Amino acid sequence: MSAERVAYGDDPSQFVEVSRGSGTGTVVLLHGGFWRARVGLDHIAPVAADLHARGHTVWNVEYRRVGQAPWPATLDDVAAAVGPVEAPCVVVGHSAGGHLAAWVASRVPVAGVVSLAGVLTLADAARDEVGGTAVPDLVGGMPDEVPERYAEADPSAHLPLGVPVRAVHAPDDDRVPIEISRRYVAAARAAGDDAVFVEVPGDHFTLVDPTHPTWPVVLGHITALLG
Repeated sequence: MSAERVAYGDDPSQFVEVSRGSGTGTVVLLHGGFWRARVGLDHIAPVAADLHARGHTVWNVEYRRVGQAPWPATLDDVAAAVGPVEAPCVVVGHSAGGHLAAWVASRVPVAGVVSLAGVLTLADAARDEVGGTAVPDLVGGMPDEVPERYAEADPSAHLPLGVPVRAVHAPDDDRVPIEISRRYVAAARAAGDDAVFVEVPGDHFTLVDPTHPTWPVVLGHITALLG
């Protein structure tokens, strides 16, 4: 797969790897890693390769992470990277990227969101110490310390989203509790959104493994949202 690197800022982490396909619509990928600098977009590159091989145009987004720039650089970067994508666009995020996918859909027009084990209820994740101190490290404190930042960054604070969300999660996930996806979907549906919780076998990382038996389920939701 040949990808074109497109910068959207001056920082070395502000770029997108664009793989242009033959079909219509674009899939935007947002990698996980609890927003920490040690994990980059290579983590989700196998998904990008699989989608591109099926004819999709893929934008694999890199962004500044915790320790690389102050709050709210991560959010600003994702909004700047996804904003120029031509419709229809489906945003797919894994783990911390699932949080960013649902968040950015409240900022820029997208056709849908597929969250793969996403950290979709940020304040709950902070209190439950999901990823240790990952959430307060991103936001700059706990929910009672910087409530205005959680109001900005928490996808569940921006419901109804107004676009379809598919929250895919595996019961054996030992990184992000499956209850987070259930809780978000329940709140989104109560707010009137088209939100569906999708439980699949596997663990945290099988959701971004195109060779795993559950990948066709994930792929099916992506292609359905592309229309």
